[in-house]
Amino acid sequence: MTVSASPRSSPFRIVPAIEVLVLSAAIAIAFATYFVITNGAASHALLSPPVIALLLVANLLPAGALLVLLGRRIAMRRAARMPIGGRARLHVQLVALFSVIAAVPTLFVVVFASLLFQYGVQFWYSDQARSMIENATGVARTSYDQMLRRWQDQAVFAAADISDNLQVKLRSPEFPKYFFQQIYLRSLSDGFLFIAEPKGASREIVQVNPDNLDYRKEVSQAELDRLRAGTASITTVKGDRIETVTLVPGTTNVFLLTVAISDVRVMEVQSKRSIAVLSSYRDLIAKSRSLQLKFNAALLAMSLFIIAIAVWIALEVADRLVRPVGELVAAAHKVATGDLTARVPETKVQDELGTLGTAFNQMTERLQAQTGALESRRALIEAVMSGVTAGVISVSPEGVIRLINRSAILLLESADDTPVGKPLSVVSPELAALIERDDRDAIVELGQGNEMRTLAVKITRAAEGPILTFDDITGQLLDQRRAAWSDVARRIAHEIKNPLTPIQLAAERLQRRYGKQIDPEDTTFARLTDTIVRQVGDLRRMVDEFSSFARMPKPVFREESLVEIARQTLFLHEVAHPGITFSLECPETTPPLVCDRRQIGQALTNIVKNAVEAVEANPGAHEAAIAMAIEPGDGRTVLTVSDTGIGLPAARDRIVEPYVTTRARGTGLGLAIVKKIVEEHCGTISFADRPGGGTIVTLCFDTEQLAKLEGGDDLASSSSNSASSAPVLVQNRT
Repeated sequence: MTVSASPRSSPFRIVPAIEVLVLSAAIAIAFATYFVITNGAASHALLSPPVIALLLVANLLPAGALLVLLGRRIAMRRAARMPIGGRARLHVQLVALFSVIAAVPTLFVVVFASLLFQYGVQFWYSDQARSMIENATGVARTSYDQMLRRWQDQAVFAAADISDNLQVKLRSPEFPKYFFQQIYLRSLSDGFLFIAEPKGASREIVQVNPDNLDYRKEVSQAELDRLRAGTASITTVKGDRIETVTLVPGTTNVFLLTVAISDVRVMEVQSKRSIAVLSSYRDLIAKSRSLQLKFNAALLAMSLFIIAIAVWIALEVADRLVRPVGELVAAAHKVATGDLTARVPETKVQDELGTLGTAFNQMTERLQAQTGALESRRALIEAVMSGVTAGVISVSPEGVIRLINRSAILLLESADDTPVGKPLSVVSPELAALIERDDRDAIVELGQGNEMRTLAVKITRAAEGPILTFDDITGQLLDQRRAAWSDVARRIAHEIKNPLTPIQLAAERLQRRYGKQIDPEDTTFARLTDTIVRQVGDLRRMVDEFSSFARMPKPVFREESLVEIARQTLFLHEVAHPGITFSLECPETTPPLVCDRRQIGQALTNIVKNAVEAVEANPGAHEAAIAMAIEPGDGRTVLTVSDTGIGLPAARDRIVEPYVTTRARGTGLGLAIVKKIVEEHCGTISFADRPGGGTIVTLCFDTEQLAKLEGGDDLASSSSNSASSAPVLVQNRT
């Protein structure tokens, strides 16, 4: 582009006009911003992220341009006082360059930070977040009310059952036992059945009172009058006791007082905390717009400050670099291309540039002398690194691999034998993430599933870039886990061995004392006591082997009925959890499975127990159900257990490892034992999400391989016969 006339005066005529235009634009935009912000100032709603970002950029551009123009004026005045011509142009170029370098990234960072802030907090100020917090407060209160209602309903139901049998069993010697069952089968702690006499007197009929309570002090006359007036029940919370008194249906003066022990105070405290959180959230909503404006104003001020600093630095640098530096630049280019013989002519005046030239010449001489030594040293380092078993990687500040030994390539399983010159994020994203986090020591897991490896990484940070050294410690971690497993096994064996004998003796004594008094047609008592005796025997054998070898007992393979084992497992949990529907689906003719009946039963018990806990932890499920299915096939048998619980955790790939648990009091050994049992039975275990919510656990056994393992001793045979002799029954509960 050419200018025909007045090349010197033309810029001076154009620049003032530009300055006036930019100043006018800055003032106009400032007023427009003020009107946009004050419009609807009474509202606490946030400005939309695009609007606030647009206002920020609109104010930043003219303000930054004013700073650049101001720097240009200062550069022109400095140039006027200096004898060297053309220096004003260098000042202007440096000001423009530094301003662009500072302003462009600053602009992007400011816009990004503003949008990130807006979109980051937008959810927390939205109706959805407010509804979520308000609903959480309601849920806390509802949970507290539901806990009280549960024990209130138990008392009312108990009173209804007692009313149905009051006239028939009241004078029977079995009535206290019947009343005892009503209290304890409903998980109640204490119970009192009494008659309220006129004038405040009362007469006790029967009681279950392990806490030594005085029911006369627990129930007031006013509460009895309310119950006579038609109130269904009255519940009172006293510390950790929830007391409920109700009138027995069909009577006018027979009352039932029940006591339940529950940590109800925790629910009450949580309810109060949720209310406090909701109040704080509403205060934050009221200040949302003010915080938004303050944040963006701070971003604008900081951006302008950075641009001003850049202009000032440009002026200072221009003052120091006006003198010729071309020779230094040319010599530096030669050195950059590998010509270490390049030198700068030394000046007689040893000023800053003269000292710089002398230092540059000394540097190139040393570089030339040291290049040969560096080459030989590099060859030595590469030879040493090739023989080191640990992986070593040298990375440039830009994240590019400069040096890597053979061990590192093998540990990372890199498909490329020569990854030098490639970004570390491409070869190993996990190691690249460690460098970005400024870590010095870390543990990294590579691979997936059974191929996962664990590396111990150390990072040494230097000016030329970080250096990573790492070793494969997968085997060490496995040995630690096995040692920990062995220690836990010994501790478990020690802790559970002592109570086994009293449990077995108690079950046998129950059989001898009450076996003849139970109705012969009711086989539940016999089945339960037989199950206790049989399971205690299995536990005793397991504990003996744990104590001797600190490992799982060696399986004894026999042909067993997998259907019978499944039915027995479901029956045990069905009796303990009547609120859950249990079901078993299998063909009418299911072939037997060669297995260790005791270990397979233990595995299924652990799986069903986990399913029960998952269902109980999901009170909002449409149906509380656990379904087991057996599908025999060609050369394999598949057993699935599905539940309607809370589903699998996020770390689902590690739930079968020892000591990995999602429960506050879990040991993390249940699924690890199940996995070991299944693998010893030539099988696999897998986990999947159930459609509609819940979990599906699948056990797949190779029946052909198991058939080759058939054989055992008399002890295993007698255990199998004893286990199969007890009749079992599985029913669906609705």
